[in-house]
Amino acid sequence: MGLLGSCTGLTKSYGSRLLFENIALGISEGERLGLIGRNGAGKSTLLRILAGQISADSGAVSFRRNTRVGYVPQEAEFPESQTVYEVIAAAIAPGQNEPRVDELERAARISQALGRAGFTDFTLRTEALSGGWKRRLAIAREIARFPDVLFLDEPTNHLDFEGIRWLEKLLSTAAFASVVVSHDRYFLDTVVNDVAEIDRAYPGGLFRVEGRYSQFLEKKEEFLLGQSNRQEALANRVQREVEWLRRGAKARTGKSKARIDNAGRLMRELGDLETRTAKGITQIDFTATDRRTKRLLSVENISKELGGRTLFRDLSFTLTPGTRLGLLGLNGTGKTTLLRILSGELGVDSGTVERAGALRIVYFDQAREQLDREQTLRQGLGAQGDTVTFQDQLIHVAGWAKRFLFDSGQLDRPMSSLSGGEQARVLIARLMLQPADILLLDEPTNDLDIPTLEVLEDSLADFAGALVLVTHDRYLLDRVSTVVLGLDGRGGAQLFADYWQWEQAKMGQADAPKPAKQETRSQPLKRKLSYHEAREWEQMETRILEAEQHVEAIRAEMHSPEVVSDGPRLQACYQKLQPAEEGVHALYARWAELEAKQQ
Repeated sequence: MGLLGSCTGLTKSYGSRLLFENIALGISEGERLGLIGRNGAGKSTLLRILAGQISADSGAVSFRRNTRVGYVPQEAEFPESQTVYEVIAAAIAPGQNEPRVDELERAARISQALGRAGFTDFTLRTEALSGGWKRRLAIAREIARFPDVLFLDEPTNHLDFEGIRWLEKLLSTAAFASVVVSHDRYFLDTVVNDVAEIDRAYPGGLFRVEGRYSQFLEKKEEFLLGQSNRQEALANRVQREVEWLRRGAKARTGKSKARIDNAGRLMRELGDLETRTAKGITQIDFTATDRRTKRLLSVENISKELGGRTLFRDLSFTLTPGTRLGLLGLNGTGKTTLLRILSGELGVDSGTVERAGALRIVYFDQAREQLDREQTLRQGLGAQGDTVTFQDQLIHVAGWAKRFLFDSGQLDRPMSSLSGGEQARVLIARLMLQPADILLLDEPTNDLDIPTLEVLEDSLADFAGALVLVTHDRYLLDRVSTVVLGLDGRGGAQLFADYWQWEQAKMGQADAPKPAKQETRSQPLKRKLSYHEAREWEQMETRILEAEQHVEAIRAEMHSPEVVSDGPRLQACYQKLQPAEEGVHALYARWAELEAKQQ
């Protein structure tokens, strides 16, 4: 593959804060490069420099002559009162970078770009588009320009599962090269063929591996292990040299002077290595109450219409401690509406929602409307004066801020000055102060970096209460949820073991799963459990817990380094996982059946 462009010596700072230094990178024809890194590492800034949107403090970016560069930002903007057709037409209007073509060819290019993005109505106005369709339009606008290389910043944000699959297919089969900043691990593993991580832990500030994201993780682990061994060996050598110096060796001979100089060099090298490898990790720990109630919340035959469309009809399910329910569906199918019903913010058209007494519900809002952007970071973190109360303990706000990777110098900055990822961490910090029986999380992963996502996953997996999760992050959904509920937006709802079963069912590649508990009764019907059924019902919670622990143990085994690198063992784990997950699903279905008999 020929080299399309490269950068050398790129350095960028904002004020006194150094983002990155002396970054060097090359982009080849047909390459699909995934660019990852922690929030604040400078991924978006580097992308904008490469795309020619901003300048670096030093260094150079060069592309092969006549290379066409496209750029899709995190938040796309469009002129008001324009149709989607007019947006594309303006993008390819004759100008400095667009050759003059006849109207027939121009119309064909516009139709092709919109068609590839999934648009069927070209008269739609931009202000009427959802976030997902605005994302598609932004990508279509760049595709219409026939780029040689396309830079995309968090392109899966706002896209539903269908939109993500569309984007995966588009980039995987495109003739142009692409550089993508993303935190979606399944997306990275599906699309990219090269991964680069920005991090000061690496010499040169960048670590790059040819291959998919899963291969990158293997190479990264090997590198960090080697670097850790190097740091340990270096620390031992420095300790020996320090002991020699303390003994008061006189630097009268050339050999002694050389050893002193060498000791200084080793100390500087160790100090640099320790500085580069020092990392802060967000500490996330949602607090569950000590409630022992078996049934926290039950919905019975609920229905809801919005805008003349039935989102779900006769939907019933129960949330108990340990339930981690994922909500699946395309944009507009009612996932957020259902969360708002569960929280008590919205009512239902029919059916009932029963909540346990004094139930505590914590709700993470996708739009983050709980945050006041005019407040300072100190206020946003939930501080009362100089302290916050977490798990009945007073913590100084500076220490609480540090837990979420903020320093004390930021406490009086306005919330509006924070990045999207920083605002997400603030909202998580605020919600953690509230003990919860049920967590309702609506797209909590937007703008979070991968290390924070991994900590969030661990916290949610350990949460002892009930959890209802809406997310487009398939990796988090697959790891955290114990069962998923698919909404089709036309009134239908079905339970599935996991995301993949839902996706296969949508594609017609799997047997129809069991529907969510839906009962239509002309009159109340009371039934008593038999002796054996009563015993079964009493033991059901323990059986489900044991079955879920068995599934988690298999998943943990699958993610262990020795199994990931061993094909036959990994396949054996997959073969064990499917029946184990089906067993959990069957137990939940049986539990719902026994509970229905008691009502």
